[in-house]
Amino acid sequence: MSNQVSERLEQNAKRIMQMWEKRARDEVEASIHHESLVLQNSLPLYLNQLVDELSTEIDRTPARIEADRIKSKRIGKQHGRERAGYADYSMSELIFEYHILRQVIFEVLEEEAPLEMRERDIIINSIEQAVNDAATQFSQTLRDIQELFMVTLTHDLRGSINTVKLGTQLILRRLERGDSHVEVAARMIGAIDRMDSMIQNLLDASRLRAGQSLKLEFEECDLHRLVQELVEDLRFTYGERFIIVSDSHVITYCSPKEMRRVIENIAINAVKYSTPNTPITLTIEQTETHINLTVHNEGNPIDPDAQSILFQQFRRTISANEQTGWGLGLFLAKRITEAHQGTIEVESTQVKGTSFIIKLPKVP
Repeated sequence: MSNQVSERLEQNAKRIMQMWEKRARDEVEASIHHESLVLQNSLPLYLNQLVDELSTEIDRTPARIEADRIKSKRIGKQHGRERAGYADYSMSELIFEYHILRQVIFEVLEEEAPLEMRERDIIINSIEQAVNDAATQFSQTLRDIQELFMVTLTHDLRGSINTVKLGTQLILRRLERGDSHVEVAARMIGAIDRMDSMIQNLLDASRLRAGQSLKLEFEECDLHRLVQELVEDLRFTYGERFIIVSDSHVITYCSPKEMRRVIENIAINAVKYSTPNTPITLTIEQTETHINLTVHNEGNPIDPDAQSILFQQFRRTISANEQTGWGLGLFLAKRITEAHQGTIEVESTQVKGTSFIIKLPKVP
């Protein structure tokens, strides 16, 4: 029977595609923007593959089954890649195209007589596998497109930002001490640095979502010195609120640039959410095996329920929604800290204030 079904499928392939296209144009919103040839794409190839699967069903060896699976997967991936290339297609619409195709195939093949259970199972299993392969490739291609877009966008943005920053720094150097424009130029540089940091955060978050790792260059690092240099820069922008409590030399193994980024993000958050004009204390403590770096501020505590989402990307607490940003800073701080084999946690109460504790391995 399967050979007869495969013959009917082959004979009616063109009609099936015409019926499928008509329904797709009526029911899949994104399809109305594409020409017929573009709309069909690899689906005719899939019908040919299904004809082969039905015609050889009786004597399919394990090797033949595996060969058919690989070929079907290749066609499904091609369909997913094609659909991801159209900005107006969604995953649900991709899946719905196969749902329509299955209905049309059964409608046409059962015009003469009902299909046997075995034949229906072959068709259903084949379409389910094709949907899975297409959806997987759709997601992967979409991630690749987004990554390329993000890299291109951030490269172009950062080029313009660097030009503005260099020009502002040049103006600042030419201003005489006491000139009223010095403070304005300094604030402009601070704003440019924050913008650059937001762009870097967005780029890194995109890479992490795509399953890539951050590029870190590790070296022996004096954490006390790193914090001291960071605090000097922060004081220039936010005033004399920062206090360092630390031994003179605290050595760890880290990526200085990225670790500074973690501490800076938490310290700036402390400025945003603390009671104005209260101290922000950075404390470095050493144990036999670890280094603990704590950033503490006074002010309203973080609600316990909100603490559970602090380190999730694009998630912001109610109070954070009043501030600028994309909700990526703490997410990236956690991932960078974990890349250093460390941990980060928060403690926040009305009485004790809020503390972010970064724990890093100590150099043996």
